[in-house]
This record gives sequence, structure tokens and C-alpha cells, in this order.
Amino acid sequence: MTMSMDKAIGSASVRLSKKITRIINYYLKSFNITTEQWSVLRTLNESGQVTQKVLSERADKDQATLTKILDLLEKHEYVYRVRNPEDRRSFFINITERGSQLVEEVGPYLEEIYIKIINDIGKDQLAIFQEVLHSLESNIDSQLDEANN
Repeated sequence: MTMSMDKAIGSASVRLSKKITRIINYYLKSFNITTEQWSVLRTLNESGQVTQKVLSERADKDQATLTKILDLLEKHEYVYRVRNPEDRRSFFINITERGSQLVEEVGPYLEEIYIKIINDIGKDQLAIFQEVLHSLESNIDSQLDEANN
């Protein structure tokens, strides 16, 4: 009996994603942040000052989720908001010095964790995996574009 695509791709991808999140959250616990907070902080560090809407798109977070994450990051003094002078409903999001220092500390630490995660996987296998991930993501983006039009 052949395995359905739902199980072979869908369930397997979800399971892997959850396991990665679980292990990264475990390692981030000592920094008092989650994978969700980390992804926003890293994205902001790479982007510089951006509007909350742009950050939402770049970090792939919906507005409500991003607002909650930013509230927590702001509470820990990793980010701050500045009202957009051209649109009073909009805010610019900035990373603080403390936030930048955290990114500089956590980034290399997580690289070591990911090196352990990909242990025993050859460069060629990893390249194929990344190509397949990119293709799947592109196909999903196309499907989402069609669904939204």
C-alpha cells in the first residue's frame, strides 16, 4: 500500500516543524525568548527600522500574532515602537542595542544547534533538501496567490 501525499508530505512536514520548534525552544529558554520571538527579532535585526506591516510580511506573521510578540519583546527592551509621522495608525519598529546584542549572542549559538541537527547529512543531501523545500514553498505561494485572487 502506498502512503498518501497527506501523510508523506503534510504530516511529515508538520511533525518535523514541531520537533525543530521544540528543540530550539528548549535551547532558547535560557535566553528567555521563544522561536517565534527569535524569528521576529532576527528579521528586525536584518531589516533595520521597518513598519509593523512590513515586519509582519518579512517575518511571515499575521498582524495579531506579531503585535503580541512585539509587546513581549518591547517588555524585555529588545525593540521599541515609534509612531509613523505620515500615518498615525502605523508604527515603525526598531531593535534596541540590547536586542542587537541578543541577536549577536543567540545567532552563533543556534548555528551550533543546527549543525548538530544536520549531523550525518551530506552536503549534497542537504542541498537537495533545501531545493525541495524551496520548490514546495514556491508551489504553496502560487496556490495561495490563486486562492486570494
